[in-house]
Amino acid sequence: MQLLIMGAPGAGKGTQATKLAEKYKIPHISTGDIFRNLDERTELGQQVRRFMKSGKLIPDELTNQIVEERLQKSDCADGFILDGYPRTTAQAINLDVVLKILRQPLTQVLNIHVEPEELIERAVGRRICKNCGATYHVKFNPTKVADVCDACGGSLYQRADDNADTMKNRLSVYENSTRPLIDYYKQAGIYSEIDGRQPIDKVTADLFNVLDGLK
Repeated sequence: MQLLIMGAPGAGKGTQATKLAEKYKIPHISTGDIFRNLDERTELGQQVRRFMKSGKLIPDELTNQIVEERLQKSDCADGFILDGYPRTTAQAINLDVVLKILRQPLTQVLNIHVEPEELIERAVGRRICKNCGATYHVKFNPTKVADVCDACGGSLYQRADDNADTMKNRLSVYENSTRPLIDYYKQAGIYSEIDGRQPIDKVTADLFNVLDGLK
């Protein structure tokens, strides 16, 4: 099963992609995680970091290169779930070419929809575990003990780009560059939209229902 999970920044893609990866036994490929973990001592790492700090999208050429290399790894042989890529129609066209070569066309595109005002609130309150990467929110999904990860006991931190100004810029970029993908995948007949304003478990259940209905 080859999946793409979509949604504006803060819509919950990462949380839901992790749950999908666990259920369907496929790797969760987050371009955001890949970008953040690039070695900043390398030229590529420095280039990516500059774009991220400004809230702008990473150029297609760099992003395509990184994702293509990741999809060719052995753990993707039985499927994968993409999170954060493609973000433009040009990237989607490139992905189609790559997946055709790999003989792994997308099975379904899942879009989690949330209104911009709520997304800004979500971003400002988001916290991430330094140890295992688990994601929480001070209001919508708090830990049992403040600033302590429920999963591993690690300490939590707030990403530098999780602030209101950067978030507004990211949402503007998303609206202009990424939303056209909805029409692209609707035309391909593999698009489904989920209401992301619901409780996390309900969003998960709706995603599972869509995918289980494809079998």
